[in-house]
This record gives sequence, C-alpha cells and structure tokens, in this order.
Amino acid sequence: MNPEPAIRQHATLAEVDAAAWNALVAPEGEPFLRHEFLTAMEETGAVGEDYGWLPAHLTAWRGDTLVGAAPLYLKDNSYGEFVFDWAWADAWERMGRPYYPKLVGAIPYTPAPGPRLLVAADDPDPAGVRRALLAAATAPVERQEISGAHLLFTDPEDTAVAEAAGFLTRWGVQFHWHHRGWADFDAFLADFTSKRRKEVRRERRQVTDAGLTLETRHGDELTEGDWEALIHFYRDPFLRKGGIPTFSRDFFRLVGERLPRNLVVFLARDGDTPVAAAICYRGGDTLYGRHWGAAADYPGLHFEACYYQGIEYCLREGLARFEPGAQGEYKVPRGFEPVWTRSVHYLGWERLRPAVADFIQREQGLLEDYVADLRGQLPFREGGP
Repeated sequence: MNPEPAIRQHATLAEVDAAAWNALVAPEGEPFLRHEFLTAMEETGAVGEDYGWLPAHLTAWRGDTLVGAAPLYLKDNSYGEFVFDWAWADAWERMGRPYYPKLVGAIPYTPAPGPRLLVAADDPDPAGVRRALLAAATAPVERQEISGAHLLFTDPEDTAVAEAAGFLTRWGVQFHWHHRGWADFDAFLADFTSKRRKEVRRERRQVTDAGLTLETRHGDELTEGDWEALIHFYRDPFLRKGGIPTFSRDFFRLVGERLPRNLVVFLARDGDTPVAAAICYRGGDTLYGRHWGAAADYPGLHFEACYYQGIEYCLREGLARFEPGAQGEYKVPRGFEPVWTRSVHYLGWERLRPAVADFIQREQGLLEDYVADLRGQLPFREGGP
C-alpha cells in the first residue's frame, strides 16, 4: 500500500517549479491550468486582494517529486465563478453565520470544464493523491475557519472522488460544438435543416455585405495595432456596463508571449480599421471562447466572430470541440449542443446542508426539462449527427 503524499500550500504559484506543475497537466487539456496562465493572473493582479481571489494552491509530494496539485483560492465574494451561490451566501448570513471566506478550486473568471485535482500520470496511487488533496481542502472547513470548499466545472473523475468524500454535486448546462467528421463549414451546414441552413448563411452574408473581413491571429502573429485593438475591445463592454475588466494589458501580453499558439483571436476589420475581436484560447483538442467586444453593432458580426469563425478554425485544425463559454440558448440553433457541467461543494454547517442538497435536487429536475427542450431545437435534419 502506498503512503499518503505530503501536502503543501502555496500563497503564489511562483513557489512551484513551472515544468513540474505543467507535467501534471495533460497535453490535450485546457490551457488555463498551465503554470504560465495562472501565474500571469497573479503577476498582473487579476487575482489577489483587489478582486478577492487569494491564491491558496495545494501540491502533493512523494519525497522531492511533485505528484499532484490543485489550483485553489480563498474567496471573500462569488465574483467571476459562473456557478452562482449568492442565495446560499444570503441564507448563511440571515442565519447569523458568515459564508465568506470560502475555498474555491477553479480557474478564475473561466467557466471551462476540466480536471481540478491534477495527478502525475505515472503515480502508483492516483486516487490516493486526489483523496489527500481533498482532505487538505476540506480540513479548514472542519475547523470552521471557512464555510465550505468548492470545486467548479469538474471532470467526471474528480466529481466521483469528491462525491465519495462527502461533496454535493451541482449540475449546470453549457453549449458546445462537437466535430462530427465534417470536411468543412459547408459540409457542417449540409446536415442542417433547410430553414436553419438559410438562416446561418444569411447571418454570414450580413457581415460580408457590410464590407467587413475576418482574420485569425495567434498570439505571436498580432501587431502592436492588433494588441491595442484587442485590449480595447476586451475592456469596452465591461466599462460600458459598469463591470470590472479584471484582465489588464500586461496580462494579455504575458499570455501572448508565454503561450503564443494557445491565444487565438478572430479580428474583424472595416478596411484597415479593427472593429471587433473575439478572444479565444486553444487546448490540445478544444477551442475555448472567452471575450468579445466591438466598436459598433454590426448585424451578424457577433455570431460570425464568436461562433462561425471558431467552428471554421476547429474544422481546419482538426479540433474535437469548441466551448464558447457559459450560457446562451441562442447557440443551439447554430449547431452547439447542450451538455452537462458539474461542480462539487463541501459545506461545513450541517444545519443548512440539507437545504442546499434539496435545492440542488430541485434545480436538477428543472435543468433536465430545460435540456430536453433545447435538444428539440438543434438545427440538424433527421438522419444528421
């Protein structure tokens, strides 16, 4: 029987060797788990005291060898999580108990499903490493130092281990595009019903009729002018709506330098003038849509830049999936399928835990009806994928 690994906690990921951390991240996994991405957020202030994401990462060791890790943050709010628990926080406060701080295992501001308990591929006891990381994450809950520990957008394996450790599973829904063997975008549309196919083509024509062109640029292909436009288009929607653009100019430049081929930008131009940008990231087999902004409201441009360009990129590059972000039922008629997401929650106060479990069960029933309805809205003709 293998001994339990030793657990360490880190207030910054800079304390952990980048190559050792990245060795735990599957090559086909999400780029957001990489050391370069996570440290770029820490170095540029996207996480930290200003926004209530305090790094509290865990690592697991066998001797001097890193065999496991979990990106974790102490939170004093629920901003940037995309798994909404404000009602839980309100219930805690009304019952005279603080909900914050809480411990969250997630990629800040990024609703991309994936592993949250990283384990070395050659470790002799991967389940033991996961259990040790979970035990360390829940220990401060048991000591009543925090209200709970939460892992957001978990993969099935981490979900199962967490459930066995007493976590509650909460389900959610996103809309993902899956490559079904199409040779190109026309082949993709050929599997649509005639009505839906005409609607997509009309939306795309609106962009070309407006004289706009779309270009695909990776992080190492952006000019100084492109960078300025990209950062402006990212910030503008937040500033206009009273939000907070947590990612700075320095953050995007760092990611562009450190992960140049993982950063993918679909840039729209009117002549030589940039007018919109969709900012995406590429993993081993998946494209992730993250941010969007435009100088004006051009008919069809949002769908073109944020969805159709991404689908074409996946078809060209042979990627298996396109995950364009959270929410958005309007994605379904454009070929994005409803898929289940999971998050797991370990709550320390027994008095409210049954109420949360009941809420999750009732919410899941509503979501099942919601997904069944959306599947009936998929655009594919009978006999299609």
